[in-house]
Amino acid sequence: MYNLLVAVAAYLIGSVSFAVIVSAVMGLDDPRSYGSGNPGATNVLRSGNKKAAILTLIGDAFKGWLAVWLAAYFGPRFGLGETAVALAAIAVFLGHLYPIFFRFQGGKGVATAAGVLIAVNPLLGALTLLTWLIVAFFTRYSSLAALAAAVFAPLFDVFMFGPHVMALAILAMSVLLFWRHRANIAKLMNGTESRIGDKKKAAAASK
Repeated sequence: MYNLLVAVAAYLIGSVSFAVIVSAVMGLDDPRSYGSGNPGATNVLRSGNKKAAILTLIGDAFKGWLAVWLAAYFGPRFGLGETAVALAAIAVFLGHLYPIFFRFQGGKGVATAAGVLIAVNPLLGALTLLTWLIVAFFTRYSSLAALAAAVFAPLFDVFMFGPHVMALAILAMSVLLFWRHRANIAKLMNGTESRIGDKKKAAAASK
């Protein structure tokens, strides 16, 4: 019963779309209406407002971190262990992908997944973030960087901690991240994928 409550609470936390909220507060267009249509930091950046993109990134990462931290910190008081933490990780990620507060139109989960990994283990989060940064720096493709990070995150986790319950949650997030990026994969293959920093009009033209 407690595990179910943890999962529901984490899902609701994940359902808070900072891209939409930040854009609305700052008087910007709904990020679902331009560029890739994805309510995430990379698409918000296409509006030309770097502050909004940074706030979105921080908010989406924070909610991933918060859900896992709450489960890890308060779980033992209710007899809950790693399974509850793993459920919180996957549930907050699903909340971001399919937010109940925003008609299930969510982002692709990169920042939220990063927050989850940092909460699980700061070193794991740092290594995965470093992977993203390296690929993004050399290619300027946010989607390719996300896919590379999704591949390496489960490998880093198993290498450092061995097989455990959380590894399954991380693997599930990686699979879902690939699924959410399937359109980007097609664009990468045919050379029409938008690069980091492209404005929303150019991004729309490449859709």
